[in-house]
Amino acid sequence: MAQDSTQRLTEPEAAVLGIQHLLAMYSGSILVPILIGASLHFSSEQMTYLVSIDIFMCGVATALQIFANKFFGIGLPVILGCAVQAVAPLILIGKKFDFPTMYGAIIAAGIFVFLIAGLFAKIRNLFPPLVTGTVITVIGLSLIPVAFQNLGGGTTTAKNYGDMQNLLVGVFTLLVILVINAWGKGFVRSIAILIGLVGGTLLAGAMGMVSLAPVAEASWLHVPTPFYFGVPHFEWSSIVTMILISMVSMVESTGVFFALGDIVGREIKSDDLKRGYRAEGLAVMLGGIFNTFPYTTFSQNVGLVQLSGIKSRKPVIYSAFFLILLGLLPKIGALATIIPSPVLGGAMVVMFGMVAVQGIRMLGEVDFHNDHNLLVAAISIGLGLGVTVQPDIVQWLPKTVQMFASSGILMASVSAVLLNWLFGLGHKQA
Repeated sequence: MAQDSTQRLTEPEAAVLGIQHLLAMYSGSILVPILIGASLHFSSEQMTYLVSIDIFMCGVATALQIFANKFFGIGLPVILGCAVQAVAPLILIGKKFDFPTMYGAIIAAGIFVFLIAGLFAKIRNLFPPLVTGTVITVIGLSLIPVAFQNLGGGTTTAKNYGDMQNLLVGVFTLLVILVINAWGKGFVRSIAILIGLVGGTLLAGAMGMVSLAPVAEASWLHVPTPFYFGVPHFEWSSIVTMILISMVSMVESTGVFFALGDIVGREIKSDDLKRGYRAEGLAVMLGGIFNTFPYTTFSQNVGLVQLSGIKSRKPVIYSAFFLILLGLLPKIGALATIIPSPVLGGAMVVMFGMVAVQGIRMLGEVDFHNDHNLLVAAISIGLGLGVTVQPDIVQWLPKTVQMFASSGILMASVSAVLLNWLFGLGHKQA
């Protein structure tokens, strides 16, 4: 399936692949401002700003990571988007305090990430294939329920959730992707996800499931405005909360960096990680300054790199440019919002499944005849999927603890790192 990483891409081909990357992450990224804005009762004008500038900043954040230099940027084909794990904490901060406090906490967290990047990178030995493979597997498996929720229609409480129309469109999208991967060749095969999304949307349109209202209502031009919601206010408990959330993102990003390094055949060293963390820290700071949200490496695009077989950074460079352009031109950017949830769900099943399989592939390097390794993976995957499926199990814990204990990815990460370290100590003592 994979094409050689040295393959020469024409500019049009790279641009189309960039659009595919954009569409893969678009819905997940705009979901964050929609959820937070709705919970904090933003006005329609504020929501327009929030979504448009969020997309703009996704492009800026991605560019910071792609264009590597000696100070920041990991230089891998990564896409950055809003950190979903920040939704609940930001809503709590926004309700308890105000918008400036929320953005002050984001700016402070970004500064923290930038400053500790070097220290965090030095503990990379805590992330051998056993740990990173386990975490990536849990990331993929924990995202699959999101794919199925979209496949059914997006909202489980909707009356038409899971009806035959939604399932037909979603399954059709998935089948198109499978058929192209089975019988397609060359470039056509590498854009299977994009073709599936377009084909699914056309079928959905024929069935009356596509509305062009978002395009008609969007404005033509939007200019980024620093401190749109006022001068940031720095409050210690909010800052600590966002710092902890940012560290969760750093753990997730570490797994994604190693997964992509494995795919493109590049060894990820401490200096690479340091520059990667610094780029994310800068992106988080800019998110606070322009009153959007924390940004982190998107794991769903790992599956896209693996599935397309295109390991070059060029498509992602185009994707960053398109994101910046769409953020400035909301009416054009709104076109991507007309893709129905079931269509996205069908594509997500494939992409998220590929992420999980990438983790399993990394675990293939591990000696599971060693009972310690077996226990680390088994317990960590069990904890990660357990709290993902049953998050209410931690509902009686303090609110701050709940934010972390209900994250399957964090639970799997902490479990894998600690158990691997403890068993390693025991082995040395023996």
